Amino acid sequence: MPTPHDQFFSLVHEHLNQQTLVKLVLGNYVGPVADLVRVQVRPVTIKGQACLSFVHRHQTKDIIKNLPVAEGLAALQTMVGQDFRNAHLLTPTEEIQLAISKKGKATLRFGKSEQHEPTSQEHNRQKERLLALDRPFLTALGVTDAKQALIPAMSRKWKQINKFIEVFSRALASSQLAQAQNIHVVDFGSGKGYLTFAIHDYLQTSLALTAQVTGVDLKEDMVELGNTAASKLGLKGLRFDHGDVRNYQAGTVNVMIALHACDIATDYAIHMGIRTGADIIMCSPCCHKQIRPQLLSPHPLRPILQHGVHLGQEAEMLTDGLRALLLEACGYDTQVFEFVSLEHTNKNKMILATKRASGAPDKAAETLTQIQDIKNFYQIQEHCLESLLKAEGMLPSASSAKLTHRA
Repeated sequence: MPTPHDQFFSLVHEHLNQQTLVKLVLGNYVGPVADLVRVQVRPVTIKGQACLSFVHRHQTKDIIKNLPVAEGLAALQTMVGQDFRNAHLLTPTEEIQLAISKKGKATLRFGKSEQHEPTSQEHNRQKERLLALDRPFLTALGVTDAKQALIPAMSRKWKQINKFIEVFSRALASSQLAQAQNIHVVDFGSGKGYLTFAIHDYLQTSLALTAQVTGVDLKEDMVELGNTAASKLGLKGLRFDHGDVRNYQAGTVNVMIALHACDIATDYAIHMGIRTGADIIMCSPCCHKQIRPQLLSPHPLRPILQHGVHLGQEAEMLTDGLRALLLEACGYDTQVFEFVSLEHTNKNKMILATKRASGAPDKAAETLTQIQDIKNFYQIQEHCLESLLKAEGMLPSASSAKLTHRA
């Protein structure tokens, strides 16, 4: 007659095969690791391979390990009974508990499940990649309370953090960094560090990558706050530096982030990203001051642009449109779209650029011609990013780009 332990794992196999296993939760830990609380296990699909994702919940951190199904099941059978005295199997309709007493007696219990989660393995894989409210850094930064519940006043910030990680995850998957194991991220104007901590957590915890994430800010008190929180949480590969994007020495950067960089600070940040060879550049621009005074309203648009609000909107569109085109000319595929507005401003635009793979079609000649046509139409004399790129010889003239393209 099969033991309760054997029956339990037979049911695990059955629900895995039927794709009705929502998750497994191992509790009542009696193993040697002092701060391990529990382990949660979900079926996921990674690069087309069926796996089990183990989330080891410690008091101050999570450690994620993704194992092929056979290897994961073998690990589970070793853990249950040896290190954990309770194991819960949750399906859409049922909760099955294996309880093991101190004397080693195993009991199997069946009950109705309160889970309402979809059982699609692909859905679960995507859900694992988003942040959960029980992440320790969220409590340290005041997004959640001591019970890891969202503080109502921080709901807007929580939405922004999740959207940011969603956008970044898609950019990472489509970039040349998709197969990288070591990633260096620099976040300019990091402020209190909500997004800096979030991207560090996503890379190191959710994706199990080796990441160095650096937040850079002009305010020393924000830098100290970030470093203190990172130290208390024992986070490796995360630090905050006091510095200015105009002269910060970043070394090689894989991901450059600059949200709410005022006026030409965004241009300096994009220039830094291009100059350091970043594969992903994420900017949320603000305060478009440089272009507006240069606009001499073209005759057909003069009746429209006589209104200050329209002139401001036109200056914003031109500034960011030219930034996107300059990135295209430098070898990036660029998107401009609405993001979640920051608490400092109602601006909600993001420029997202991912470096094109080597051998991709060269768009420089066509793009540089488009840039010059736009500048001529609006009689724009200077765009900060263009000037920075030209000063370092990173932006060829339209004529030389045509010659290179023809050759």
